[in-house]
Amino acid sequence: MTTTLVPNDPQEAAVHDFTDAPTDEPAISVRGLVKSFGEVRALDGVDLEVPRGAVLALLGPNGAGKTTAVRVLTTLLEPDAGTARVVGLDVVRDARALRERIGLAGQYAAVDENLTGLGNLIMVGRLYGMRRAAARERGLELLADFELMDAAKRPAKTYSGGMRRRLDLAAALVARPPVLFLDEPTTGLDPRSRLALWETIETLKADGTTVLLTTQYLDEADRLADTIAVVDRGSVIARGTSDELKDRLGGERLEVRLADATAAPIAERALAPMSEEPPTTQDGTVSLTVRGRDGTIVEAVRRLDEAGVGVLDLGLRRPTLDDVFLSLTGHVAEAADDEEETA
Repeated sequence: MTTTLVPNDPQEAAVHDFTDAPTDEPAISVRGLVKSFGEVRALDGVDLEVPRGAVLALLGPNGAGKTTAVRVLTTLLEPDAGTARVVGLDVVRDARALRERIGLAGQYAAVDENLTGLGNLIMVGRLYGMRRAAARERGLELLADFELMDAAKRPAKTYSGGMRRRLDLAAALVARPPVLFLDEPTTGLDPRSRLALWETIETLKADGTTVLLTTQYLDEADRLADTIAVVDRGSVIARGTSDELKDRLGGERLEVRLADATAAPIAERALAPMSEEPPTTQDGTVSLTVRGRDGTIVEAVRRLDEAGVGVLDLGLRRPTLDDVFLSLTGHVAEAADDEEETA
């Protein structure tokens, strides 16, 4: 995916300060967005809204429609139906002007491997119409921000995966866009690089940048997003804050790891009165949603003891986004669909 979005005629491009743009509408507003590729309906009436300065995570498995949505919102694809506006501009009618106001970092770092890190950023700045001196100054600033100054004069082909990803994100920020699109930016990164990129995104948000983030990682959405939209098979099937989505499952989860997995049916019968839904068992652990915390552990131990069921461990935990996604879709978020987003 192309990282740098520039006007159609770079010679006429100019870098602007968009902080004074009208604030009476969301940074991103999507209504009834539809996009098909042959018989595959990649987007099926998607509605989204992102306030200025907020982070929205599109959470879903591969093939859910996340990348297609980003490509429409960044003017790389035209929708078949519906409307989408970013910083007040229509993604179809105002595509050229919009490209000056947004940044995009894709799933794979799109850098020129033969240029140095600084050379890549200067090239992007020049494409946006910046004078060379200004592009160099901005490039050095970003290299410092992304802890790449020591590698500024090295060819990008010598960079590690995490360094390339940081350089790619820096390139998306050269023109100081008020809205940034990140399409699965941490895919394939090692844990340390992933954490560093999370911290960068949090800094961008603190500085007022609006971020739309696509991810299939539940912990990523949980940590970074103000609001999460769960996407599956081209549709938004749930939305809300992380806490709101977790609250949909209703209450705490009691988990009991059995000494003997074959005793699961007995344990389920013993614990069933504690929940409005039937308990479930997986890998020798019985789980159920309970109505309250007070006395729950004591009651569970009593019921299991009376039923003659041995226990290795038990405890209460709040529902996670894993639980939410599994409840909504019937499969885990990291599982890839057969359908590929090829456009």
